[in-house]
Amino acid sequence: MNHTILALNTTLNDGIVIAVVGYVIVFSALVVLFFVFNNFSKLINYNIRKKLRREGKAFDEKEKHLEVPGDVAAAISMAIYMYHELHDEESNIITIKRVSKRYSPWSSKIYGLRNY
Repeated sequence: MNHTILALNTTLNDGIVIAVVGYVIVFSALVVLFFVFNNFSKLINYNIRKKLRREGKAFDEKEKHLEVPGDVAAAISMAIYMYHELHDEESNIITIKRVSKRYSPWSSKIYGLRNY
């Protein structure tokens, strides 16, 4: 009896440890992804500024002409999506035609399992 309680307690502890480790892994992955996506635009703008400096063009920090507002980016992405989805518009009507020959060996009763 004492061994079963010890085994049950060990199993319960293992389950709790696995659950906690899983939650910590998922939460830390979400935090890392947040920082990556949050700083991605800054990295792109840094590369553009560096390229402009190499070409000799001046970039004023006060002017934010390189940054694209969110609504403009959404409109551009939607336009690109709509452009790439150029296919024929369907009529959305399904036509079911009846077949005059209804016999099929798959539904025939003569091929049943219980032939005596």
